[in-house]
Amino acid sequence: MLPRLNFNTLRNQMLLGFLAVMLIILIFVGGITFHSVSTLLKNNAEKHIQQTAIQANGRLEGILEQINSLTTLVSTNEYIQQLLLRDLEGQPATFAERQALPPIINLVQIYTDGIKSVELYNKDGAVLYPLDGSSLRDKVPEDWIKLATRKEGSLVWFGIDPLDSTSLLAIRQISIIDRYFTTGGYLLIRLDRSKFALKSSVSGEGEAETVLLLASDGQLITSNDNTISEKTAAMLLEGSNDQIASIGNRSFIVVKQRSSVSGWTLLILTPVNVITKGISVLRTTIVVSAIMGTLLFILLSFFLSTLITRPVFKLIKAMRGTRLGILKPIENVSSTMEIKELNYSYNKMIDNINELIQLVYEKELSRSHTELKALQAQINPHFLFNTLDVLYWSLLDKDQDQLAEYVVAMSDLFRYTITGPSKGEWVKLQDELEHVKRYMLIMKMRFEDRLDWEIEAPPEFADVELPRLLLQPLVENAVLHGVESKIEPGWIRLTVARDGERIAITVEDNGVGMDEEKLRSLVEGLESGEVSSSKDSGVGIANVQRRLQLFFNNEQSAVLSIDSRKGKGTRISIQIPVRGGKKP
Repeated sequence: MLPRLNFNTLRNQMLLGFLAVMLIILIFVGGITFHSVSTLLKNNAEKHIQQTAIQANGRLEGILEQINSLTTLVSTNEYIQQLLLRDLEGQPATFAERQALPPIINLVQIYTDGIKSVELYNKDGAVLYPLDGSSLRDKVPEDWIKLATRKEGSLVWFGIDPLDSTSLLAIRQISIIDRYFTTGGYLLIRLDRSKFALKSSVSGEGEAETVLLLASDGQLITSNDNTISEKTAAMLLEGSNDQIASIGNRSFIVVKQRSSVSGWTLLILTPVNVITKGISVLRTTIVVSAIMGTLLFILLSFFLSTLITRPVFKLIKAMRGTRLGILKPIENVSSTMEIKELNYSYNKMIDNINELIQLVYEKELSRSHTELKALQAQINPHFLFNTLDVLYWSLLDKDQDQLAEYVVAMSDLFRYTITGPSKGEWVKLQDELEHVKRYMLIMKMRFEDRLDWEIEAPPEFADVELPRLLLQPLVENAVLHGVESKIEPGWIRLTVARDGERIAITVEDNGVGMDEEKLRSLVEGLESGEVSSSKDSGVGIANVQRRLQLFFNNEQSAVLSIDSRKGKGTRISIQIPVRGGKKP
């Protein structure tokens, strides 16, 4: 298996740190420069387009003002005023009087290009000119007439003629001067829509501008771009005053100019990429400069970091040997004062470790053997006392055959118990369980019907190795502190089961158990190593735990746990690795 590459090195950290600082500066300066220049170009372009819009709107308003002036002359003409006044008084105009109107009304068409027709109607909407017998309400909606009335003589521009899409309509109320400016009739002006066609470039500089002229209600009067729909134009008119608008996948700078004469709005849409085409050169310059600066900075940073980290890497390589047991001094790898001090400190440390390692190892090994012997010496007298106690009670009420069987079992039990280190401190699980069975046989002779026991151990764990006399103290505790203190019959169960890479050995009884305070005191005593040797203190459990700590020096590889309830019994479980532990 290939070793995993580690990029979290001092050199990489220095390179990334230097590079990050440089990139932040470049991005910050480049971003500010690009944003400032881009904003400046856009603002200048917007001002230019705004001036263009004002000029175009001025030309449009000039035409509309001319029409307004001419229709004012018509509406205030003395003949028309008198004709409408008599009509208002109930004297309709005669055919001859109506024939005299064309020279007056056609004045507007004569002096203004693009006027299709000018029509005169009385107050009720009946036509006076031309002589076609039509009605004003047949030509325009009622709300248009009401609006013209509210404007009190001002020319009202409505936009596209509902009956003729090639024409534009405007209405003017005619006020009777001699009747306190009472409404006397209406002038309907129809203009040729094509006369308001816009150039492809209102600025005259060939820029790809889109120019739209919209009525106050959003109707698209004219446009130099047929791809812009009336719905899109209405959205641009109703939108906010944002300078930038998106149509499809294109962005435009939008300039609006509203006519004070007609209420129509002139929109000029200029593509952003046309305005900012000069920015691409600046952007390319910034990007190229950033790339060149980054490459140069990486080379310089790599050279600088190599000068700093190469001596450190040599020192690290030498120190890695200590993990393999190679404790050798290293020669000086740098003339830098800090690195020389590291070399000197490392060499002194290696000298001290080499001097102490043998002494520490021998002392630790000696201490381990001494503790093992002390633990075994503590277990043997304790168990001997309990066994002799059983023998005393058996001699009182057993016959000779049963006593002989008992003596043989006790002889085998003592032979297994007093075997010294020369015979091996480690035994197989099946041998340890046979020892527990002999012990339980002796206890059964003593307690008779008051004690039942069983052992459940799968054959597959028979060869698992564990320290000698590891289980017998737990069973002995269950008998003496659990079942013996109980008046009713009791039982003891020993089970063996796999738990991942370990096996769990559990000794459980239904004896008197312990309350929470006593259990907590026992657990705390085991953790602190301060369990005393009195009968009720759990000395057997303390010995087992101590031996687990000696033989299984990794505290995660062997675990002892206790669970007990008052009047319900006690369960003690140990978990040991299947592969065994440290054999001194």
